[in-house]
Amino acid sequence: MNASYYRSQLDRKNKARADAEKKVGEFRTKEADRRGKATKERAAAEKASSSTMRQSKLRTAQRYEDEANKAARDAGTWSAKVAKLAKETADLSARLAKAEQAERGANEKARQREQQQAQRRAAADQRRIESRLSTTEGQVRTVLKELRAPKPEKLRVLLLGAASDGDLRVGREQQRIRAVVQGSTHRDLVELDVHPAATVDVFLDALPRFRPHVVHFSGHSAEDLIAFEKDVDDFHESAIVSDGAFARAIAAVDDKPLLVLLNSCHSAAQAAKLIDTVPFAIGMSDSIGDIDAMIYAARFYAAVAEGQSVQAAHLLSQAAIEMNGLIDHDLPTLFCAADVDPSAAKLVTPPSA
Repeated sequence: MNASYYRSQLDRKNKARADAEKKVGEFRTKEADRRGKATKERAAAEKASSSTMRQSKLRTAQRYEDEANKAARDAGTWSAKVAKLAKETADLSARLAKAEQAERGANEKARQREQQQAQRRAAADQRRIESRLSTTEGQVRTVLKELRAPKPEKLRVLLLGAASDGDLRVGREQQRIRAVVQGSTHRDLVELDVHPAATVDVFLDALPRFRPHVVHFSGHSAEDLIAFEKDVDDFHESAIVSDGAFARAIAAVDDKPLLVLLNSCHSAAQAAKLIDTVPFAIGMSDSIGDIDAMIYAARFYAAVAEGQSVQAAHLLSQAAIEMNGLIDHDLPTLFCAADVDPSAAKLVTPPSA
């Protein structure tokens, strides 16, 4: 695991610990309030002028006492969670420190290798320049990147989901995408390949076999990594893949995707780099909520399947998040290669009337 992964996990644990500590405080406050009320009711019972009033006050006092005892038990339960989370955050902090130290060492070695490679490249460049001086430069050719048109074949969408510790509803997101595509006007022009527990091998097998026009990933990520699952049945630690390795896999196949959509936290930095390989990429500029991500994805593919442009589908999906009263509508970010127009590019082209 690298430092980015441990840093992300530590942030999540610290938030969970803060939430648990807040719960402890709430239940302790409730306990004190109910015990105070019980005391007042007992005092009132002693001063009651009739036995009926006295019994009523005592019953009320007992009810407050029962509520105070329950609040005390709840506070104890949450205190135990706080202690457990404190131990987990301490362990993650230690792992983060070790990972950062290891990365510093690796970065220094990489810097030295790059310096040596730069020196070798400079020497090779000099030799090529000297060779070219003796010959006439050939004709300069400009090659413009052309989109691999998704028509007349179906638009193939590879849906990859990964939540090895079970904290994300990737299956629900994929279910919603499948439903909106099946309910669209041009559902026969879209083909989905769905993997709710995607491993690295599933991804690598699907690239040449399914030849997707769109690669969609839902799960955990950071600015420089993506978390896939391992081929095990129990909850487990993720299989961490660097952003560079993921991009190189995308670039390796002959039929490269047209769009990569990383529906995961802090993925915008990766998406920005992917347009060196694919025409369009979408990522999240910060940590995005689970519901926000599901709404964006479902609306995006609904619009694409209706023949909308990439830009229109993106903007409509941002609007869907905002109109549902959620706050993350500005996090999904669309990146485009310099030679493509997202307002003109359609992934599904309806047949001519």
